[in-house]
Amino acid sequence: MGIFKDVESNVRSYCRGIPAIFKSAKGSEMVDEHGKVYLDFLAGAGTLNYGHNNPVLKKALLEYIEADGVTHGLDFHTEAKAAFLHAFSDIILKPRGLNHAVMFPGPTGTNAVEAALKIARKVTGRHTIVSFTNGFHGMSLGALAATGNQHHRGGAGVPLQGVFRLPYEGYMDGLDSLTYFETLMEDPSSGMDHPAAVIVEIVQGEGGLNAATDEWLVRLESICRKHDILLIADDIQAGCGRTGTFFSFEPSGIEPDIITLSKSLSGYGLPFALTLIRRELDQFEPGEHNGTFRGNNLAFITARVALEHYWADMDFTHEIQAKAKHLRKRLADMAEGTPLFLKGRGLMSGLSCPNGDIASAITSDCFENGMIIETSGPNDEVVKCLAPLTTTMDELNKGLDLLDAAIERQNLKTTESA
Repeated sequence: MGIFKDVESNVRSYCRGIPAIFKSAKGSEMVDEHGKVYLDFLAGAGTLNYGHNNPVLKKALLEYIEADGVTHGLDFHTEAKAAFLHAFSDIILKPRGLNHAVMFPGPTGTNAVEAALKIARKVTGRHTIVSFTNGFHGMSLGALAATGNQHHRGGAGVPLQGVFRLPYEGYMDGLDSLTYFETLMEDPSSGMDHPAAVIVEIVQGEGGLNAATDEWLVRLESICRKHDILLIADDIQAGCGRTGTFFSFEPSGIEPDIITLSKSLSGYGLPFALTLIRRELDQFEPGEHNGTFRGNNLAFITARVALEHYWADMDFTHEIQAKAKHLRKRLADMAEGTPLFLKGRGLMSGLSCPNGDIASAITSDCFENGMIIETSGPNDEVVKCLAPLTTTMDELNKGLDLLDAAIERQNLKTTESA
């Protein structure tokens, strides 16, 4: 471990809780330098929905590289980009009735959010963005301003401005945040500037697996439409099938004006992000939001193949939903008779613990016994399951058995249930 301590920056984080040196990975497993195999329920923080080194995607990528396909092309027209755009339009956008322009920002989620915030402000001529408690939207300054986490915000070094924060659904018992929002909008003395946009995660991944109900999302969209406010869905972690449908907002029936995607979009862990912009809002001048690596052609290849292989019909969706139902049933059973409770949606579910120490003890126990899993939430109190969507049912049960055993060793059962 010496080289990492001696040379790498102190800012490193995941490796502190997962102290291993990994040498290979395949499917839902990672292997360290000593040959120990770990079941991966982190999946690159939701970046590897199709598993490590997915063979279908790898084959297409290797063939493209071997043929000297364009790797880096700024925003040049390339065959790889054209093929991706055809697939994304035909398999994802058109079947869902979405007429959004596809913008390639820089290849990270935070850049997709920056582009979304910028276009919303440009189009409306207004500057205020409404975001929600416990939201996480990225680490660059604009996206960080919309992020709630104090630890992350503390690294900015400058005031983070231009954002008005509302309570997310369920933030406080008895608090109707949307009625509060609409009341502010309709009161000329509320002191709230007319927002350019609202940005929302349908499931707050880093914020603790808080999941908005369909009814709440429909009300939020209605308020935005009534008051001429753009609605941005941040689907960077919850999208690409993680909650059971390609976009996490699909079950609600809402149609966001702007959608951000990244993480598992490339399907292979390659950097790739999109900002989807309702056609009439596509008002950036050429090069007005730029980036050297917005033309990652290797990601175009694997993303296209992922769409064609997994999303061309409903089979994969049904498979995800069946696994999610099983996962949530197992987690609910683990929580019974303990102070733990179920959170999240789909294959983005977990257990909230009384505090971060308990959650950390559970994840550390899992690591010692061959499983990688992380925590989330404002106090790192939520044990968060993000296994690849391609994880087999046997692998899912193996991981859940390890998690169940780790919880049992914390002696959390109440007297009544013991």
